[in-house]
Amino acid sequence: MTIPPEAKRLLEDEPLIAHLGTCLEGRPHVAPVWYRCEDDTVKIVTTGRKLANIRENPRVALSIQDDEAGATKWMVTLLGTATVIDDEAETAATRRRINEKYDAGPEAYAENTLVRIDVGSATSRTY
Repeated sequence: MTIPPEAKRLLEDEPLIAHLGTCLEGRPHVAPVWYRCEDDTVKIVTTGRKLANIRENPRVALSIQDDEAGATKWMVTLLGTATVIDDEAETAATRRRINEKYDAGPEAYAENTLVRIDVGSATSRTY
């Protein structure tokens, strides 16, 4: 599935927080993550419960929204399949690109693991 051009533009332009939804044993878990949208995939670096849940159940959801003065400007929801990438060089390169997007130092999240999310469906709406 390719991400529609308008949704891709919204996802790539601003350093917004995505809310990653995972589910294990029927219990949802939603947590904020930094992300990078590239080539119809979304990449994050993460650890802890999010990573453990992905290893057990790779089906995930991402919700990204931009607001101004409490009013929603746009929102994008993605459903996809996550893959844990155990490659140190690829992880370091992706982490560097994510940290640049969010204006963070090069060592931010140095201990986190790379996850690639292949998008299965995408919806977006502007207001």
